[in-house]
Order: sequence, then structure tokens, then C-alpha cells
Amino acid sequence: MDPGSQVSYSPFDYAVHEDPYPFYARLREEAPLYRNDDIGFWALSRHADVSAAFRDHATFSNANGVSLEPSAWGPHAPRTMSFLALDPPRHTRMRALVSKGFTPRRVKEMADGILELTRRHLEPALEKREFDFVADFAGLLPMDVISEMMGVPEADRVEVRRLADTVVHREEGLNDVPPAGMEAALTLVGYYEDMVAERRRRPTGDLTSALLDAEIDGDRLDEREVIAFLFLMVVAGNETTTKLLANALYWAGRNPEQGAKPFADPGRVDDWVEETLRYDTSSQMLARTVAQDVTLHGRDIPKGERMLLLVGSANRDPRVFDRPDEYDLDRDTSQLVSFGGGRHFCLGANLARLEARIALTELVRHVSSFEIDFAGAERVHSVNVRGFAALPVRVEVR
Repeated sequence: MDPGSQVSYSPFDYAVHEDPYPFYARLREEAPLYRNDDIGFWALSRHADVSAAFRDHATFSNANGVSLEPSAWGPHAPRTMSFLALDPPRHTRMRALVSKGFTPRRVKEMADGILELTRRHLEPALEKREFDFVADFAGLLPMDVISEMMGVPEADRVEVRRLADTVVHREEGLNDVPPAGMEAALTLVGYYEDMVAERRRRPTGDLTSALLDAEIDGDRLDEREVIAFLFLMVVAGNETTTKLLANALYWAGRNPEQGAKPFADPGRVDDWVEETLRYDTSSQMLARTVAQDVTLHGRDIPKGERMLLLVGSANRDPRVFDRPDEYDLDRDTSQLVSFGGGRHFCLGANLARLEARIALTELVRHVSSFEIDFAGAERVHSVNVRGFAALPVRVEVR
């Protein structure tokens, strides 16, 4: 009998969206290599397997994209997932060019702007004392940061965020992008087409212009490649950071002894961010294509199969993290795999950490205590991303 036959796991399942961790625990122990015949994928759940697969791009390819949905999977995936859906040498070329507009120096220089945007959204929210942490803060800041980088006008940002939210939302019982998500994706692509054309005519100092100017030995990105990267940024870069911020506050509220630490000492915000990334990471899983026959856990997996790397499970593996189901800001989080690994290590990791550090530090400096309306909290329903659509909170201001 298949050892995983008694375990049932699907990233489309709303029960998994509510709490995937009991599913992951069973997979790690009972079916570390899991097979879902109905949807057609394999899954790796242990830390050692996930981290090794991230580093082995010869066996686990990105060529068909990183999401399981039929409409997002296949040779067309680079149109919306940019270099995330490419292998070397095309990936190497694209990442090198994109990095020219996304250097550590460029990210570091954004700190003052991120702080200004943080205060712009946080101060009016705190004045109300009771507000939705997602709608009034966490959902606004990352979109503004990305939009400032790309050059999206302020007047367009609410609609761009609505479209991005629609792209990632999934409907129960539907194992693909819903029609509304398809329409939103096309609208976003059209918006970026117009923006890129405008920057081509009149360059500015934003990231879009920098991408159009990026050059290595005479090689440049074409407009289609720039548009794909902008789409990736607004969906992947914006959504994951929004979820990180709300997840941090939620788990601080659920674990008051741990949650009190950064409010007593803002120097603990980095620990708060890193433990949240480990404990309940925004990006729960990434898909790969098996590029060559491979044997794992005594089973043969043929070339061409789909493999899910369960990042959220790897971060809770007791083989690596002691007491993994405890939220503990004092633990060593250096082995987390929330940003992937190898050649595809997340290009935006430094920016996400910088945003979270600035936003949460500003929060703890102005708030002495908070209460979450847990009954009013609403989770998003997404295949890859985990977090909140709404998180009502009441705060006491210092």
C-alpha cells in the first residue's frame, strides 16, 4: 500500500488554507514523498528534501512556472512569472539584467521613503484606535513601496492593488485561476504595457526606466520581459509582504508572552520578523517540474512530473527546529527556507525584510498594547500565499 494513501493534501483545499500545519505534520511523518493522483502532483515536506530541491535546478526545473494551476502552468508561465519561470541560461541572463535595477544599494536607499510611507498610513490608522490592520495599513504599505519603485501614480494604486488581490484569490472547488482573476491579470498586463511605453518615450528615475536601461554586454530586456517582471513584482512582492505584516501581528496576539517582547524592546523586531517568516510564512509552497528521472524515498519519479516544495512544512520540521509548533522569538531561525534557495533565492528578500522591520518598528514605538478581534479575522484563499484579508485590531497608543 502507498504509505501516503491515508493522508489527503491539496493546496486548493479551504481547510488547508485555514490551517495547513496538521496536514504537513502527517505528510512529514507518513508520506515525506506524497502523491496526489487526482490533481497530478508530488510533494516534498521535509526540510532536507525541500532545501536540497531548491539547490538542484538540474532535477527540479522552473520552466513551467511555480504555481499548480493549469492556467499558470506551462511554457507560457514566463509571461506573468518572469525569470521565476526560467532555467539557466535564460534565467541567469534575465536575473542579471533585472538585478541592475534592484541592487542592495538601491534597496537600502529606499529606507527613508519606506519610513515616510509607513507613517503616512500608520498615523491615521492609530488615530482611530480601532481599525483593520490589513485594509488600513498592511495592505497599503507594500503596494505603495512597489508602486513608488515602479513609478505607478498614487491615483492608480487602489485599483492596482484590487487587481492584484483578485489575481491571487481562489474560489472553493475550483482548481484554477477564477475567471475574475484571469480578467484582472489581463487588465494589469495592459496597464503595465501602457506604463512601459510611456517610460520608453519619457524615462524617469523609477525602476521601470532602470529596467529598460539595464544592459550587460549589449544585452537588454525587451518590453515583454519588463512587463512580466512588473507583473511578478505587484503580485509576488506586494502580496507576500502584506501577509508577512499581518501574520506577525496575528501571531503576536495569539502568543502574548512572545508578542510583548518587541513592544517592550523595539530591538527585538528583527527576531519578530524572522520567527514569523519561519512559523507562518507567506509563501507556503512552490512548484517545480521534474526535469530528469529521480528516485526519492524509494520511489521513482519520471521526468515531466510536477513536484511541490512545501516551504511552510519545511519551516516546521522538528528535525531542524526544536519545538517547531511554538512561536518563539528567541529561537535560531537561520535555517528557514521562506525565500527559497539556490539560483532562485528570492530577489526581493532584502526589501521584504526592510519593509517589515521599518513598519513593525514604527508600530511598536507608537503602540503600547493591542487586541485583535480574532472572530473578525478573515483569511485569504490562495494556493501559494497564506495570510489575512481582514484583521480587525484595537490599539492603545503611547
